[in-house]
Amino acid sequence: MAAAEEPAKRRTGSSRATGRRPADEPRHRPSKGPAWAMRTAAEQLTELLGRAPDSVSALKPTNDGWEADVEVLELERVPDTTSVMATYRVSLDKEGDLVSYERTRRYTRGQIDRRG
Repeated sequence: MAAAEEPAKRRTGSSRATGRRPADEPRHRPSKGPAWAMRTAAEQLTELLGRAPDSVSALKPTNDGWEADVEVLELERVPDTTSVMATYRVSLDKEGDLVSYERTRRYTRGQIDRRG
């Protein structure tokens, strides 16, 4: 059998050298950091409102978990700049469960925020 036709050999050795995790080693639980909090807030608000968020415009840690401002398309219009958007403030506990939410603002998509 020519060298090119030989079956690929399995490498043995430490997973630390290759950077790969062996199949029998448990996975680490994802960090509950900012990206996790953003996804969690958006997913739970989607479930409650039945509308997918457009974006997360603010996120901050609190003593009890996280607080996020989530932008949601409430009424689609043509042209798109006249569509009605809303900002929802979402509070999550440390485990990522939604504790509260409230609509804090409604505006048209094309509106420029005048706050300084």
